[in-house]
Amino acid sequence: MTAASLPPAGHPTPPVPPTQRLDKVIAVTSGKGGVGKTFVAANLAAALARRGHRVLVLDADLGLANLDVVLNLYPKLTLHDVFTGKCTLDEAILQAPGGFSVLLAGSGMVEYSRLTAEIRDEFLRAIHGVVPRYDIVLLDTGAGISDVVLFAVSLAAEVLMVATPEPTSLTDAYATIKVLAGQQQRQLVRLVVNQAARPGAAQAIANQLQQVLDRFVVSETGRPISLLPMGEIPVDPEVRQAVMRRQLLMEATPGCPAAQAITRLAGLVEKVTKPTPA
Repeated sequence: MTAASLPPAGHPTPPVPPTQRLDKVIAVTSGKGGVGKTFVAANLAAALARRGHRVLVLDADLGLANLDVVLNLYPKLTLHDVFTGKCTLDEAILQAPGGFSVLLAGSGMVEYSRLTAEIRDEFLRAIHGVVPRYDIVLLDTGAGISDVVLFAVSLAAEVLMVATPEPTSLTDAYATIKVLAGQQQRQLVRLVVNQAARPGAAQAIANQLQQVLDRFVVSETGRPISLLPMGEIPVDPEVRQAVMRRQLLMEATPGCPAAQAITRLAGLVEKVTKPTPA
C-alpha cells in the first residue's frame, strides 16, 4: 500500500469530544463492507456471553441492517419502532442464540442514510437506555465514513476495526482510521483481521498500517495514533457453512479454528472492558 493509493479522508461530521464516549461500549466497524464485521460482532458476543457477561449487540447500521439475517431472527419490532414511539426499548430487545441480547435495526430504511438531529437524539436516547443494563455493548456499525457510522463510533470507548488482508480492505481501513484520528481525536484503534491465511497476519498488517499512519496521520493533539492488533480469524470452511445455515459459528462448531480465534479475541476484549460478571 503506497501513499498515492490512499484515498483522501473527508470530514462529514464535526469533532466529537472524548468525554462523550461511553464505557463498556465497543464499536465493531470496518472501512469496507463484506469483510465479516457483523459475523465477528455476533460471534464475539456469543463468546463473551459464554464467559458469563451480559452482552447486547446493537445494530447501528440503521439503513442496511443484516444482523437479523446472521442470527436467523425475524423481529416484529426494531429500533425504527423505538424511534417512532411504536414500542419501548424493552419490547424491541430480543434474546439471540448464543446467550446475548440484540437490538435490531430495520433494513432498506432510506431515511436513516443521513444523520438528522432527530435520528441523533433518538439513537442517543436508545443507547443511554441500554448501556446501564449490560456489561458490554457491541455496536455493529455500517462500513465506511458516513455521518451515521461516525456518529455511532464516536459514542464508543473502544473501536474494533475489522479488515481482511485484501488491499482494498486495508486501504479503506486506513482511510477510516485517519478520519477517526482527525475528527474524534482517537489515540488507539484495535484491529482484528478476518479471513487470515496464516498465523501472525494481524501483527504483520498492523505493522504495515502503523508505518503509513506514523508517516501521514497525526491527531489534533499532535500525537500519533496507535493501531493495536487483537489477533486474526483464519480462513475456515466452517465459517461459510455456519453463515449459509444462518447459525452462529460459536454455537455450530465452537471447536473449529475460527471459533477458537474468536474465543481468544473475547478474552482480550474482556481485559479491555473489565466488565463485572452477572
